[in-house]
Amino acid sequence: MDMLDIGLAFLEGLALIISPCILPVLPLVLAASVDGGKRRPYGIIIGFVLAFSLFAVAARELVALLGIDLDVVRDVSLVLLALFGLVLLSEKLSDRFSKLTQGAANLGNSLAATRGDGLLSGIGIGALIGLVWTPCAGPILAAVLVQVIRQQSDLAGNLVILSFGIGAGIPMLVIALTGRRLMSKLGFLTRHAQAVRRGFGVLILASVAYIASGANIETLFMSSERTDIAQGESKLEHGLEEPYAAPEFAGIDNWLNSESLTMAGLKGKVVLVDFWTYSCINCVRTLPYLTRWDRKYRDQGLVIVGVHSPEFEFEKKAANVQAAIAEHGIGYPVAQDNKLDTWSNFDNRYWPAHYLIDREGRVVYTHFGEGQYGVTENNIRHLLGLGEKAAQTSEEAPAFSAMQTPETYLGYARGRNFESPESVASDTTKHYSFPAKLRDDHWALGGDWRIGSDRSVSIAAGAKLRLDFNARKVFLVLGTASGKPIDIIVSLNGKAVGAAAGKDAATGKLSVRRNTLYELIDQGRIGRGVLEVEAKQPGLEIYAFTFGS
Repeated sequence: MDMLDIGLAFLEGLALIISPCILPVLPLVLAASVDGGKRRPYGIIIGFVLAFSLFAVAARELVALLGIDLDVVRDVSLVLLALFGLVLLSEKLSDRFSKLTQGAANLGNSLAATRGDGLLSGIGIGALIGLVWTPCAGPILAAVLVQVIRQQSDLAGNLVILSFGIGAGIPMLVIALTGRRLMSKLGFLTRHAQAVRRGFGVLILASVAYIASGANIETLFMSSERTDIAQGESKLEHGLEEPYAAPEFAGIDNWLNSESLTMAGLKGKVVLVDFWTYSCINCVRTLPYLTRWDRKYRDQGLVIVGVHSPEFEFEKKAANVQAAIAEHGIGYPVAQDNKLDTWSNFDNRYWPAHYLIDREGRVVYTHFGEGQYGVTENNIRHLLGLGEKAAQTSEEAPAFSAMQTPETYLGYARGRNFESPESVASDTTKHYSFPAKLRDDHWALGGDWRIGSDRSVSIAAGAKLRLDFNARKVFLVLGTASGKPIDIIVSLNGKAVGAAAGKDAATGKLSVRRNTLYELIDQGRIGRGVLEVEAKQPGLEIYAFTFGS
């Protein structure tokens, strides 16, 4: 997380008070506050910050929707930040920018002339200010917007938004609460607005140069006790404030690639415990990083333990887990935690989940889900005492977008959004049909099926499944009830999949030979579609859809 962006966003929020387009708005904020009740000023600030925040989040999602490479976003945003800094330095350019956007300001003045005494009316006025003046508040708002878009994680982007909102809200709230008396004291800002504006232009340009240099802002704030850590040397990042003794492995059914292991026996080693299950796409996407770390650091004292904690019954079979180990080239120990005893010992709730344990047997760092591979590797190196940070490697973007269809289970225990006209007959064979039209993110069955608690099974040849989805990639956990291969045909929007076929159904056809995760669709970008799967023989098991961007 880039602390420079977060701190800069706060300063830019403060600077918004002297933006050429915001100054004319302040009397409106003041008048609206004076006219209303005591809670109205708070509503105005809440509405303003909320409107800009929603606008910024929408911009991030649009970038994800279009599938734009974040490295490209970073480079473009640095150029834009530099341009905005130059605009702030130049009075002529600032005036031109203000004239281009003055129409939005005039529209806002007319729209925001609303009445009401309470908090809600204040939120309405503040929201109008936030939305209408977002484009016209000059390069300051534009600069913070590109900072939000280019963040590598939603958390970092949200913290930039929060920091900006606090910076913008503090002076506006003070003005709204203290009344016209304070407005007269803003003469200093109006008289010296040009100098202040140029100062922020210099600050933005300096920040661009600093970010582009690749420096780490954290090195500027190291305490005197840490001066022995040279720039570039590894250190524990995002470590736990209170490390704790690593829980013991418990209830393990089988150890694969290894003899039985214990935490006591691993003391003196650096241990990375990875909770995973082989039909989880998020887990699968982390495996290349884990296998690389195993090859790279095993001889230097790292032990990776994959705790395989199954979600479905078929994932408990040792042969299925061994096939996944071979498929993904896993050479480190894997523990079959079929009863989820070790999962419970760690109080874990996620697939995948990483627990990093130091040589004294303490959990010092955790990460849940995909991403943060660079941080995790540098923490491994730090605990191994290897000094220098690892060379930066490109990270695959997490397989998630807030706009995509959520994970969809196809059994009655956790199933939702089922839209066949017929009601579900639990654990009983029944004939189902498709509705005239599927609603967004809903699914339906056609033909003879038996819907069980965690899966549905085709009973006759020609049984079909349809799903309306919004995603780039569609994955489906499939299996064969009889143990014999089941052929399926995949179509998209009523046609052959063609170029949108996933890697496991390259020709729109697939032979399901074992229970695992299959990639059926890859559209190249996020988009809505209707997927249909037809089983050519009875016995096809369908468990859950997952999606990727």
